[in-house]
Amino acid sequence: MNIRFVSLAQQEFDNAVEWHQQQSAQLGEQFLDEVHRAIKRIATYPSSCAKIDHDLRRCMVSRFPYGLIYGIDEETIVIVAVAHLHRKPRYWAKRQT
Repeated sequence: MNIRFVSLAQQEFDNAVEWHQQQSAQLGEQFLDEVHRAIKRIATYPSSCAKIDHDLRRCMVSRFPYGLIYGIDEETIVIVAVAHLHRKPRYWAKRQT
């Protein structure tokens, strides 16, 4: 299954990696590893994560307060947000998959 980030989600991901890297290189690597693990879970079991809105699901990132918000578009997983779970709930709701 293909994985695609919408541009705003890619920007959120890049910003989160950069922020964690600034805290410590090791923390940045750990964050990156956990997000990659979450993406692998989504690709392997796309329907296993909690359905949170119409056709969107949320995969929690282990050890970090982030969730990957995604939809399934035929053979592609479309990540619409890399959402910090303690900020602005549902800010991503109007994004298209």
